[in-house]
Amino acid sequence: MKNRNLIHIDHWKTPKEFYEKLNGEFNFNFDPCPLHPKFNGLLIDWEDRNFVNPPYSRKLKEAFIRKAFEESRNGKLCVMLLPVSTSTKIFHEIIYPNSEIRFVKNRISFEGTNSFGQKVGKGSAPMHDSMICIFRPKTNGGLKWIRIEYFCLLVV
Repeated sequence: MKNRNLIHIDHWKTPKEFYEKLNGEFNFNFDPCPLHPKFNGLLIDWEDRNFVNPPYSRKLKEAFIRKAFEESRNGKLCVMLLPVSTSTKIFHEIIYPNSEIRFVKNRISFEGTNSFGQKVGKGSAPMHDSMICIFRPKTNGGLKWIRIEYFCLLVV
């Protein structure tokens, strides 16, 4: 049973090896969600090639998904690392019809501070599966394209 009284932390670092594999493919030049609590990537224009690991609290996550979609309509690439949640309204209205989806094969060990105030990192048990959602800068004449594949990375 979930303990709903825990303090939920939104600042989790993507493991370097995982980020580097994606960066090798996409050559990112901006991160609108750095681990800086006073920085708000929702209030600024993004760069051309964005890596987005948004906060996972529902309202912030949805705001970043909508922002990534808008930025892609403005000619920008937005690659998002998100928890798998295929039964949500935002998945069916924004993610599924407008992005390329890649499911991550293993669970990712994010680095940060858990709800008990303990630093965690490699080897910690994540609470969800992950997916990569790629909002590309151009549409294909209104056609819906979806490529589902497994993105494999061994995290030790």
